[in-house]
Amino acid sequence: MGRGRQKAKHTKIARELKSYSPSVNYGALEKELGHPTAEDPYIDKWADQYSDEYEGEKA
Repeated sequence: MGRGRQKAKHTKIARELKSYSPSVNYGALEKELGHPTAEDPYIDKWADQYSDEYEGEKA
């Protein structure tokens, strides 16, 4: 007797999960993860903050 109700419940849950599509704010997620938006990944943003150790010296 209980198998029919159990199967119906599982079927209902499966249908709900199949049609579930949450709305995601990708802009907020990108900011939270710290992903650069439009920067060139090959440019070192820290390069100008420190002077080179061997700048001006010749070997």
